[in-house]
Amino acid sequence: MQFDGVNEKSLVLVKPDAIQRGLIGQVVSRFERKGLKLVGMKMMGLDDEILTAHYSHLADKPFFPSLAKFMKSSPVIAMCWEGLEVVNAVRELCGITKAREAEAGSIRGDFAMSVSCNVVHASDSVENGEIEVGRFFEDDEIHSYKKSEYEHVYAEDEK
Repeated sequence: MQFDGVNEKSLVLVKPDAIQRGLIGQVVSRFERKGLKLVGMKMMGLDDEILTAHYSHLADKPFFPSLAKFMKSSPVIAMCWEGLEVVNAVRELCGITKAREAEAGSIRGDFAMSVSCNVVHASDSVENGEIEVGRFFEDDEIHSYKKSEYEHVYAEDEK
C-alpha cells in the first residue's frame, strides 16, 4: 500500500534490557496492535563502529562509554516499521526517553525506569528514520508486501 507516494519508515531497537527481561514479544505486539507494518526484523550484536555512528550526537559525552557498553551487553532486535506518519506513531507508543516520567500505557511508561535502560530506541524524525534504517538494514532485508489489514486500519482517503 502506498500513502500518496510517501511510506515513512522508522527504526526501532529492542535494547539489551528488554532482551534480558523477556519483553521482545510485548514490545513487538504494541506496534502490531497499532496497525503498523513490520517490513524488517533481525537480532544482531552491535559493535563500536555502528554505535559511534548511531550515537554520533552523544559520542563526545562523558556517559557515552557506559552507553556503548550497555548496548553491547546483549544482542538487540532491530526492526523497521512502515506506515502513514509512522515515525510520530512509534514515538508516541514508546513514550519519552526518561522512562520513569513516561506516560502510563507507553512502552517506556509500562516497562522502564531509566534513561538509558529504557527498553527501546526509536527514530526521532522522518529523515533520521531513513538514515537509521539504512544503517541497520541492507536493502534486501526490507520487505515490500501488501498488508490486508490496512483495509481496516486506514480510512479510504488515507490510503
